[in-house]
Amino acid sequence: MKIQEQAVLGANDAFYLAFSNKDMESMQKLWSDTHEIAVIHPGWPPLLGHEAVRSSWKRILEGGMSPAISCHDANAKILGDTALVICTEVLAETELVATNVFVREESGWKMIHHQSGPMPALGNPAESDILH
Repeated sequence: MKIQEQAVLGANDAFYLAFSNKDMESMQKLWSDTHEIAVIHPGWPPLLGHEAVRSSWKRILEGGMSPAISCHDANAKILGDTALVICTEVLAETELVATNVFVREESGWKMIHHQSGPMPALGNPAESDILH
């Protein structure tokens, strides 16, 4: 694996660690301060801009809405100074698919977008139609 892919996956791991630990301070540091940011939480409308995104994380992490979460099968693609990570989020017995977008800044890879949503169960006929 290339060094930049490892760095992006490290930033992705830090995101899930902050989320799992309900660590608002670490979560804030992961997001870009210089680029526009966005988040689409499952079942929520899109939230655009620093104030809306940070407020949503504050409500989730400090308001008791933060479930135990882990990330699996993370795959990073570097596109110049932008990186895309697609992974599986596991919350209790639920699996979600997530897309995390990062930009390279002087201080490292910073998140600019997070979106997660339901994933069909394995063996679901809809999944087999898509994959074949």
